[in-house]
Amino acid sequence: MGQYTFTGTNTYVLDDELSKIVNASIKLEMPLLIKGEPGTGKTLLAHAIAENLSLPLIVLNVKSSMKAVEALYQYDTLTRLNDSRFGDSKRNVSNIEDYIKMGKIGQAFVSETKVVLLIDEIDKADTDFQDDLLDVLDQMSFDIIEIDKTIRARNRPIIIITSNAKKDLSDPFLGRCVFHHIAFPDQDMMNKIVRAHFPDLDRRLSDACIEAFYRLRSYRGIEKKPATRELINWIRILLMDKNFDPKHLAKNDIPFLGVLIKKSEDYAVLQRHLGGSYR
Repeated sequence: MGQYTFTGTNTYVLDDELSKIVNASIKLEMPLLIKGEPGTGKTLLAHAIAENLSLPLIVLNVKSSMKAVEALYQYDTLTRLNDSRFGDSKRNVSNIEDYIKMGKIGQAFVSETKVVLLIDEIDKADTDFQDDLLDVLDQMSFDIIEIDKTIRARNRPIIIITSNAKKDLSDPFLGRCVFHHIAFPDQDMMNKIVRAHFPDLDRRLSDACIEAFYRLRSYRGIEKKPATRELINWIRILLMDKNFDPKHLAKNDIPFLGVLIKKSEDYAVLQRHLGGSYR
């Protein structure tokens, strides 16, 4: 059973429920599936766990065309062919194992130390990818068929799986995971997050920024609402502007809007709401 306890970091603020579910997954040695809209801190959670527990982090960024075997290992047939043709390599072309390279999951399994394994945005892949990972993550082993060898995890990794909930995951996959949905932070929680990043920030400025941030998110028609990372970056750049006055935010004078809003269509929506009073 897991012997680690996650308590958060200086910049990753935990609520009680998330703290309990993370530590439950560690103790049960089950993957933790985290869902939520982009910008709610799903990916950062894995980074925070690795930092807090002083463990290496291995990140598998899932792609839409990815096959599960790519996450396990790759057999470099092209390099072996070239070595065979030109004969100037130090590798032994008759030894296929010299041409096996571990993928991200394979790296986590063969690591000499326990690691945190982040499988990021699994909903990008098809159900075959999910199903192929089921037994691997459950049994903590996989076969390399080219050399008839079984790779078993030396140390069971702490596994964090994220999903933006764009596609439903299969029932068998869900059944093997501990699940948590990260809701977008309310203003009280966001204030704690901002305080964690800017402990000396003037309260008037933080209140004005947070209020303006949530006002922007509330406007109808915004397709890509600004997320926590945009708010943090926005405050950072406001602090660099010596001419900025927080009073302007209450008048819908929103400077550096491009830090918060990333789509042209959303700019047009905000122009109607703000009357063009931004730069």
